[in-house]
Amino acid sequence: MKVMLVKDVYKLGRAGDIKKVADGYGRNFLIPQGLAVLATAGALNQVQKIKAQAEIRRSSQNQELKGLADLVKDVTLTFAAKAGDTGKLYGSITTQDIAAALSEKVRFEVKRQQVDTQPIRTLGEFTAHIRLTMDLVPDIKIIVHREGESAESSAEHEEEKKPKKNPRKEAKEEIAAEAPAATAE
Repeated sequence: MKVMLVKDVYKLGRAGDIKKVADGYGRNFLIPQGLAVLATAGALNQVQKIKAQAEIRRSSQNQELKGLADLVKDVTLTFAAKAGDTGKLYGSITTQDIAAALSEKVRFEVKRQQVDTQPIRTLGEFTAHIRLTMDLVPDIKIIVHREGESAESSAEHEEEKKPKKNPRKEAKEEIAAEAPAATAE
C-alpha cells in the first residue's frame, strides 16, 4: 500500500514523503492516527503544500524545544539497583524508569517512547537518546550502581574487576614502538 505521510513518523519518514508500507500498518495505524493518507492522484497534488506546512511546524517545534534539549543533554541520571557479584542486575532499568526520572529532573513530561535505549541489565555507565523531535535528539548519561554503595565507589569496583594487562605484553609493545624510531635515526 502506498501512502503519503501527513506528519513526520519516526523511523518511516517526513511529512510529504510517499512510502510503501504494509497494508495493515497503513490501514490500522497510519491512516486512523492521521499520520498518512492514501497516495492517490489528488493527494499527490498536495505534496508541496504538505511539505511546506510540515517544515513550518517542524521549525516552530524545534524552536520551542531547543531550550529543553540544552537542559536534557547535561542531565546525568543515577539509579541504585540490586545486583549480583558479577554486576548483573536482579531486574532492569527500563525506558519507563528513565522517562520518569528525567521528567522529575527537568520538570517536562518525557514519555517512555521518546527514550531510545535497550533495558539496562548491568552496572555501569550508559547513554540514552531522548527523541524530542526528529531533529532534536540529545543524549543523557545514565549511571547504575549497586544499592547501598555510592556511584563513585561502584565505578571503582568495576575498574578493579576489569582484567589487568599482561606486563610482558606491555613491555613487548614498548620495545616494538621504540624499534622503528631507532632505525629511523
